[in-house]
Amino acid sequence: MNTLELAHTIVEALEDKKGENIVLMDLEKVAMFTSYFVICSGTSDRMLDALADGVIDKIREVTSIKALPQGASSSGWVLVDYGSVVVHCFAPETRDYFNLEELWKEGRVLLRVQ
Repeated sequence: MNTLELAHTIVEALEDKKGENIVLMDLEKVAMFTSYFVICSGTSDRMLDALADGVIDKIREVTSIKALPQGASSSGWVLVDYGSVVVHCFAPETRDYFNLEELWKEGRVLLRVQ
């Protein structure tokens, strides 16, 4: 599975868990530490945990790649780092505050799922 396929599989996992406002950003030409960000929102601490766990379970199932969530849902931000793809699960107000889409606006939005 190539990196873009991995990113799309992550998007599908987030959709399956009812993630909101999912964005896939291509950062290959603007960031040295990753190729893609997948950003989504969840409406509660429990949902943020479910989103991160859903991604981890799906990727482990299809690729055998293991990862652990970083951050705490109570902080409003849970991250899962796959190296070439970094997943950010945010509470809406935390997402607005950090505004990664604006911070990394040199990157290209490949996909947006409302």
